[in-house]
Amino acid sequence: MTLTQQIITIAMCVLGTMATRFLPFIIFNEKRRTPEFVQYLGKFLPSAVFGMLVIYCLKNVSLFHGTHGLPEGIAILVTGVLHCWKRNMLISIAGGTICYMLLLHFVFV
Repeated sequence: MTLTQQIITIAMCVLGTMATRFLPFIIFNEKRRTPEFVQYLGKFLPSAVFGMLVIYCLKNVSLFHGTHGLPEGIAILVTGVLHCWKRNMLISIAGGTICYMLLLHFVFV
């Protein structure tokens, strides 16, 4: 890539990111009421996304071979306990991920 192409690529990425960040505030300003469908999506979509991520992460886990899904199960349990304890999604996701990585590298070698 030439320098000009790199500058254009970075500018397009910045423009796309800024558009997706600012557009909702322009469309749904304080003067207009947010549509019911958008409120519904805002309420239920985050849970659906995390459920889909859990299913995606567990799709190749075999209960009959290798570690029998033990590191995954322990990490999910740690994530659930952390979330019930702290009620902070960032702490629970980070804690579960760290637990899983430590289990894979040091326990289930």
